[in-house]
This record gives sequence, structure tokens and C-alpha cells, in this order.
Amino acid sequence: MANNNSNDNLSKYGQVILDDNREGCNIQVISLIGEIEGHDCIQGSTKSTKYEHILPQLVSCADDNKTDGILFIINTVGGDVSAGLAIAEMIASINKPTVALVIGDSHSIGVPLAVAADYSFIVATGTMIIHPVRLSGTVIGAPQTYDYFKLIEDRIVSFIAEHSNTTKDALSSMMIAKGLLTKDLGTILVGREAVEKGLINELGGLSDALTKLKEMIGKK
Repeated sequence: MANNNSNDNLSKYGQVILDDNREGCNIQVISLIGEIEGHDCIQGSTKSTKYEHILPQLVSCADDNKTDGILFIINTVGGDVSAGLAIAEMIASINKPTVALVIGDSHSIGVPLAVAADYSFIVATGTMIIHPVRLSGTVIGAPQTYDYFKLIEDRIVSFIAEHSNTTKDALSSMMIAKGLLTKDLGTILVGREAVEKGLINELGGLSDALTKLKEMIGKK
């Protein structure tokens, strides 16, 4: 049964602990939703995932003997590249079974978040968008600026390729594809397409994700 602390985490951070199942597994559920907030606070009523909340939670899960595995529920439009990659690296380094479930969107920096888990699912209507790096604010039209853009893209592409069944060349091609995004470059993958491209392991929903995670916990 959920205690008061679990209810507090659910209301504040969208997190809950599943510990009343017949398999006897203690599963931490963490949601990555809205916009991934970085060093600057997002203003207004925009839903966001704050990395200063998620990082300590990941450390706690990794070190907690009572946590057997982690289920990540993902529905994000992307956001801060630095914060997103930091969260993805943390997820990938956890020495416990992890499963990601894309239930709506996993756009932009949300792609590394989805592939960082040990195993990933996407629902049939879920979407993933891969596009070149975009930076807001003043952009200096100098070679160094474009070199910096390329460095960021290489970090993202390398991480995705390392943690999925696709290649850096394939990802780079999807980034610069024309025609799929109005007045922009990039590729939209819907449900099964994300599986076929090797980004996501399997098409499925919540029951599939929980079953897989419990199976992985049992093997470990």
C-alpha cells in the first residue's frame, strides 16, 4: 500500500512505488513529462520535468535496497539538451532493471531518455521526433557557432546509437530529412516505425512494460 510519503511524491513529482503485486517486486515509477527543464526555470503554466528533482530521485533508487526496478513513463516534447542528456546518462548507469514506456511523445531530447533504459516500449500512437539541435536566443553567425552545434549533435547521436539498435549514420539521415516537418528538418516516427528503425525495442503498453520489468527483476 502507498504511504503518505508515496502520496506526496505522486502529487509533487509524478512518482509512485508499486509494492503490492503478486510477484513481490518493489517498482519505482518515474514520469518524464512536458518540457525537460534545465538551468533556467520555465515560466507560465507549462508542464515540466525538473532535472534537480529527477537526479536525486535516480540516485535514491540506485542506492535503495528496497527498489528492485524502475519504470519510466515518458511523454515529453523535449527541452534542455544538457539536462536531458544528464538525466539519460544517469538512467543508463543505474545497475538495476529499467524499462521505458513512451505513451504519447518522446521528441527531441526525449529520444535519448527513451533509449537510456535497459528495454523500451512505445504505444501504437506514440511519436518520436528526431531533428537538428535548435538553440534559442542570439546565434552568432561564425564557424565556431556551427562547430558547437555539431558537437552537441554528435553527443546526442552517439548516445542514442550506443543505447539502441540503430546507427549514427541512420540517425544523422533522419535529422536532416526534408518534408516531414513543415518548414523544418527532421523525422517523425509513429509507434511501430520507431521499433522498425531500431530506436525502441517493442510496441506495447503499460501491461507489457510491467510484465517485462518484472521478468527482468526475476532474472536479476
